[in-house]
Amino acid sequence: MRTNDAQMLVLSALAEGPLHGYAVNTAIERATGQRLGRGSLSGALARLRDKQLIADLPGDGRRRPVHLTADGRAALRAGLAALADSADLLFETAVPDRIAYQERLGSTDQARAYRQVLLDALDARPGQHLFDWGCGTGGALPALARALTPAGLLLGVDHDPQALHRAAARAADLPRTAVLRADVHRLPLPAGCADLIRADRLFQHLADVPAALAEARRVLRPGGRLAAAEPDWDTLAVDHPDLGTARAWTRHLADRIVRNPVIGRQLPRLAAESGFAVRGVTPVTVLYRDAVEADRVLGLHRNTRRAVAAGYLTERQAADWLDHLARGPFLAAVTVHVVTAEKPDRAAGGR
Repeated sequence: MRTNDAQMLVLSALAEGPLHGYAVNTAIERATGQRLGRGSLSGALARLRDKQLIADLPGDGRRRPVHLTADGRAALRAGLAALADSADLLFETAVPDRIAYQERLGSTDQARAYRQVLLDALDARPGQHLFDWGCGTGGALPALARALTPAGLLLGVDHDPQALHRAAARAADLPRTAVLRADVHRLPLPAGCADLIRADRLFQHLADVPAALAEARRVLRPGGRLAAAEPDWDTLAVDHPDLGTARAWTRHLADRIVRNPVIGRQLPRLAAESGFAVRGVTPVTVLYRDAVEADRVLGLHRNTRRAVAAGYLTERQAADWLDHLARGPFLAAVTVHVVTAEKPDRAAGGR
């Protein structure tokens, strides 16, 4: 370990109060998952004393505690700021444009993997009428149009006019494909007009999931199918030596960032309560091994700053968290549930 790194670890360990040498190493291990070697610890303590960044308190021998001096606290603040600056160079600090975010998310290998499972669950056939709810910029429209062939009908539905403008440009080159600006809680469409409804990460954002499911059941014909892919953000796991910090970060995202964070696990039950027959639930693990790639989806830096502001993380935890994520190796994973449900056929005794 580099000398400066060892000294920063010691300063961080002493931020909460005086500790003797062995306790300093215990605090470092709790935060990083590793202890300093005896030589690294004693060398860091000696250098910090020489710089007057730490000082000894009364005590006997190795049990004598040390504490941060005023200069030591200033050095720690400067060091944490430097860590934050280095993370700023790697991670996005500004909230991305909403449309650009949708486009980049759809282009990732992780999205393509679960979307293929969603397409298979949808099982679109030639000649069917398919509604893509929450179609966004229309990235899925070409593949859906191919599945329906020219005899089918494809309608992309979204409430965002900017996203729908892009979707309309895509739809213009596709046979029997159109877009509609509408709220999925209340659609200007007749009952029983759709064979299939596709929803990709839509329900996690909706204000009233049961109302949207009731609307899906209304516009589907008897025997029609709803296929939806939704994440369960309580399953989000990010590797970090300090498990408490990792859990605090993911808990903040689930508590404060997503409207319906566990809709992935809830959707089968809610669909059944809305009168659907749930035919299948397929979990897909979305895995990230690259911090920059994960940041483009999870907003590692900006959501860390939000977690600090909300009281889930301290400034020191945030700096250590981002520094470790930036240095790697990196691993994060979340489960997306692909749910398939059908409107019962009246001939089979369904409602």
